Amino acid sequence: MKNSNDKASLILASASPRRKYLLEQAGLTFSVIPSSVDEDSIPVTKPEHYVKVLAEAKAGDVAEEHPACWVIGADTIVLIDGKILGKPGSRDDARGMLNRLSGKSHFVYTGYSICCREKERAFSETVQTEVVFKELSEEEIEWYVHTKEPFDKAGAYAIQGLGTFLVRRVNGSYTNVVGLPVCEVIEHLIQEGAITIGSDMNNH
Repeated sequence: MKNSNDKASLILASASPRRKYLLEQAGLTFSVIPSSVDEDSIPVTKPEHYVKVLAEAKAGDVAEEHPACWVIGADTIVLIDGKILGKPGSRDDARGMLNRLSGKSHFVYTGYSICCREKERAFSETVQTEVVFKELSEEEIEWYVHTKEPFDKAGAYAIQGLGTFLVRRVNGSYTNVVGLPVCEVIEHLIQEGAITIGSDMNNH
């Protein structure tokens, strides 16, 4: 896949190494410019709406400084029994989250936003994935917490890392659980002409 012109006209408005990796795996050329949005200033609403508003705020923040570029913003949360699980702040937090997820089904919501100020184009959507955890023993939880992997992850696990053994089943987009619904994002970028596939499409 290629950008629609020779310039690096695509920006990921996120410092997440997982989102960066996913877009790199898809063959995209892009810059990484994290947004400076204060997430705490955005009121929590329904999960599917909340992550979309956060994604729009992040993309919009970076797009203000780079109006000619296509900017991608995203935000991911984990929801179980109506409760949003953020990133654990301590080992006890991580243990509590993993105990709550053990043997149950939960939902991962990722909101993404794609915009270009110069073209006056903006699109945002939320993708939902159901994840089912296996029953976790205390030993498994303790071992996983001590790997330190849970501490910068919503819900205290990384499905693409050591935490892969926690997951019994995924219903929906796998990359959405990692942090970005790649299929939907690329589909929209192609639709907007921001990226192309094949040399016969490079003149858009």
